[in-house]
Amino acid sequence: MKRKIINIDKARCNGCGACAKACHEGAIGMIDGKATLLRDDYCDGFGDCLPKCPTGAITFIEKDTLPYDEQAVLENKKKAREQAANTHVCPGMLARTIRQNTVQKSDLPTTWLPSMLAQWPCQIKLAPISAPYFQDANILIAADCTAYAYANVHADFMKGKVTLIGCPKLDAVDYSEKLSQIFETNDIKSVTVLRMEVPCCGELENAVKRALQASKKQTSLSVITISINGNVLERKSMQ
Repeated sequence: MKRKIINIDKARCNGCGACAKACHEGAIGMIDGKATLLRDDYCDGFGDCLPKCPTGAITFIEKDTLPYDEQAVLENKKKAREQAANTHVCPGMLARTIRQNTVQKSDLPTTWLPSMLAQWPCQIKLAPISAPYFQDANILIAADCTAYAYANVHADFMKGKVTLIGCPKLDAVDYSEKLSQIFETNDIKSVTVLRMEVPCCGELENAVKRALQASKKQTSLSVITISINGNVLERKSMQ
């Protein structure tokens, strides 16, 4: 039968999961960090998910598909409740204790270490697009958590750079639009992404790549991945 049903543009989806939480029928799930319509017959076509999507990735379409199956939805909800103990938890939200090597107080630096923050504001959402400090700048775009996971982030990564920070999971926005405007408006020397190893942090890296592509600027890009226990897992450079 032909009926109204949702359609998800995965290119615009930022993986925030707000739509999946809003769907009372369990029709939407997160697969590989993107919202996915799991079954057409789970979607009732009411669209509770649409206003929750911050990027406009969800729209209505009309298509020939299965009718809404309320009984199947109820059975799926019952199954989900029964399997609640084994419910998947986003790796970025998985509780864990980090046991670092014991450091004696006498081994810690005795001198005050200056901040390497070169400008204000530093939040991606708040930074003015045409701020003078962006001209001829080397930009560090860092996930919020990196400053806490990696102890020497100021000296090793922030020094000599304009630092912008954000969390794609918490902010629930597509950073690429704001960043592409910054890249287009200013002459940027280089861009470095400092991200965590958790999958949701990959959206920060992807947003920067999309922004550079949209700006049509030939700017060098480096991506550094930090582990949860504070080690550098990977460094990669690309044009």
